[in-house]
Amino acid sequence: MSTKSNVAMIASLVSEPSRAAILTVLLDGRFHTASELAHMAGIKPQTASFHLAKMIEAQVVTVEKQGRHRYFGIQNPEVARVMESLLSIAPPVQIKSFKQASENEAIRLARTCYDHLAGHLGVQIMDSLINKGMLSEDQDGLYITERGETFFADFQVNLTQIKQRRRSFSHKCLDWSERRHHLAGALGSALLDRLLTLHWIERLPTTRAIRITADGKRGFKEVFSIEIG
Repeated sequence: MSTKSNVAMIASLVSEPSRAAILTVLLDGRFHTASELAHMAGIKPQTASFHLAKMIEAQVVTVEKQGRHRYFGIQNPEVARVMESLLSIAPPVQIKSFKQASENEAIRLARTCYDHLAGHLGVQIMDSLINKGMLSEDQDGLYITERGETFFADFQVNLTQIKQRRRSFSHKCLDWSERRHHLAGALGSALLDRLLTLHWIERLPTTRAIRITADGKRGFKEVFSIEIG
């Protein structure tokens, strides 16, 4: 399916609020049961099951079976990329409670966008990599410089292994909350994995917001020159 047809398909799907809510939850890059998705999206389980079936048919959502349980996730990185782009032009959600405000702030600071890092932190990391000469940017995309190859090797990100993956190596993804770009593709995915391994960041159980640890605050300042309050 081409990018153009992907955009049309996903735009059609997310015009229905319940489907949009489910897909937004699935941008955490994890697999969830229908009941979990219903709870997090604030809809009935029967409603979630109905819409999940429609999205599986459209090849936007995939399902994995383990015993009696079925787990749902976004079909591929391209779907997540289009979804994030659509969110960037959607009107902001109305904040009606302190809990909503806190969750919104956490999401905007740092979150997963499928399998890479987004939010203010994600944008700052890409800016840092460009400003320090690790990545070069032109109208066609992002490229790793010679200095960048040394940096990623020292940071224990295996570029040779990443380049063998059957997907885009590195590209810019428009961040819906920052209205700027963060790093995506196989390189963005590998960097997220490395930051999790270092325990600089931690996934949270019921949201795609990412918690930045004390080690992370020190590490981001030392390595990327990013100050986190």
